[in-house]
Amino acid sequence: MTGAVLVTGASGLVGAEVVARLRAAGRPVIALLHAASAVVGNDGTVLEPDERLSGDVREPDFGGAAADLDGRVALIVHCAATTAFDATERQYAELNVRGTENVLALARRWAVPLVHVSTAYVCGMRGGTVLEDELEHGQAFGTGYEASKYRAEQLVRGSGLDWAVVRPGIVTGASDTGAIRDHKNLYTVLKLMVEGKLRSLPGRYDATLSLAPVDHVADVIATAALDFDRARGRTLHAVGRDTLSLREVSDVLAEYPSFAVATFVPETTFEETDLPPIEREYYRRIGALYTSYFVRRLRFDTRNAELLRPAPESGAEYLRLLLDHALEIGYLGDPLPSIEDILAGSRR
Repeated sequence: MTGAVLVTGASGLVGAEVVARLRAAGRPVIALLHAASAVVGNDGTVLEPDERLSGDVREPDFGGAAADLDGRVALIVHCAATTAFDATERQYAELNVRGTENVLALARRWAVPLVHVSTAYVCGMRGGTVLEDELEHGQAFGTGYEASKYRAEQLVRGSGLDWAVVRPGIVTGASDTGAIRDHKNLYTVLKLMVEGKLRSLPGRYDATLSLAPVDHVADVIATAALDFDRARGRTLHAVGRDTLSLREVSDVLAEYPSFAVATFVPETTFEETDLPPIEREYYRRIGALYTSYFVRRLRFDTRNAELLRPAPESGAEYLRLLLDHALEIGYLGDPLPSIEDILAGSRR
């Protein structure tokens, strides 16, 4: 397969990294962008796809932007979605579900395969080991985001097209540096926790988090696009090698003297009204959106994904890497002093 790859959501954190990898492999890339967004890599590098297309996945033919692409696209990578946990049901329906329907319509018209980016958390609130090829499990969902991605994945699987589905876990910083372009979602909750603004949350210490280094997520997606014959008909969990329990997270946070460490209490005994007024407001507006992550005990099977890309380490050492980088850039607390600063202080 040598034609152009159309990447939707190309300005997003994951989409931009996919563009970078496809371009590095020599594949022509058409980047679908909303308005005049730039394509910026995780390291801040401005990327130049072969062609920019300004359009809206919520509209058929992306609002007319796809009209001139007939015969030019060999494969679609569908990254565009809202990942916000506080979006409205209408926003989820328009962006995540209808957007997928519009992408599928184009893939049918062009008779091209699709790499669809979902989420590992389409498993919902179930526990245990989640296999890559299963979707229907009678599950309830922790967020509207998960429910919308579940519906989108149903559409892909029932489309009759050639497809591969990539399901990232909780997208976090690069596996080698900890750097991340956008501090969103769980990063926001972590910031409020270590700053002492969320001191008590409903959760269980044996709950598990499956972190997904952004470079690994992009590697899996790009490899599925570049070697589609191996990925065809497979669902790929793009997560790190290790799960982290909340106990392990709390222990690592306690290693940092400047960090407050939140207490997790059973859902049955947690009362929002017991929180101090300011903390209660933080909880209502932000904390409550993410607490479903703090009660699930999950492990994501990665056998399909491992056929394409080995999973990187994502346990306690990786968490320390993320925290160290967040400290160094000043996202969490004050930046750590440099060695030069420490030595200069010792000479005074």
